Amino acid sequence: MPALPTVTATRYVTPLREGGSLPGIVEADDLGTYVCKFRGAGQGLRVLVAEVVVGELARELGIATPRLVGLQLDQVIARYEADEEVQDLLTASLGLNLGIDFLPGSFGFDAGCEPDPVDAARVLWLDALCANVDRSWRNPNLLMWHGRLWAIDHGACLYFHHSWSGGLTSPERFALQAYDASTHVLRAFLDGVPAADAELAPRVTRELLTEVTGRVPTEWLEPVPGADAEAVRAAYVDFLLARVGGGRPWLPGGAA
Repeated sequence: MPALPTVTATRYVTPLREGGSLPGIVEADDLGTYVCKFRGAGQGLRVLVAEVVVGELARELGIATPRLVGLQLDQVIARYEADEEVQDLLTASLGLNLGIDFLPGSFGFDAGCEPDPVDAARVLWLDALCANVDRSWRNPNLLMWHGRLWAIDHGACLYFHHSWSGGLTSPERFALQAYDASTHVLRAFLDGVPAADAELAPRVTRELLTEVTGRVPTEWLEPVPGADAEAVRAAYVDFLLARVGGGRPWLPGGAA
């Protein structure tokens, strides 16, 4: 299973204070600039898992999303940070974090943007598949870059894994759970969801999901009672495969 490429952070540049997890912009030893999602942030490792699973699935389906890397954070990077809150976060996040390619010159999606309708419908379909609860006008989590719509911040997807404190649950309930698109930032493109579903759903196979989940670093897969990390990895495949199968009653706007 191919893992994410790994780079080492060389300089912490600045925090991004728009989100509660306090991501930050960092430079790395490959000369790249990344938005770092920290393992020590309050949301925990499962948010990073969702970012990789959904982000890499989006990429495989042709939905524009920034490149992901494993971002190694060493003690030295926190040494000269003056902001105490940031220093505490850096110290709590030593080890492997998530790096998201920084898109210079991109700008946040707003009501003045006119995305390609096909791209917009594909993003809406992906959000419904992965149960993304965080794509409203309050927090669009979309960028426009080089005239194209880019989907970012997938950590609020795959909510089912937050109920695994007592052990793995069954995927059947998730497979049938309706998706509420009433506040979705792209709800104007609901008419395109049936075409997106017809194009994308057949491509979400066990083989593809196995490849995508294989990119999640094993150390981020927190064991749950009765299941080790690899069983947890397999559960993500089973949950998404169950949801994409059958009649897909979760499709928004009666697209099924």
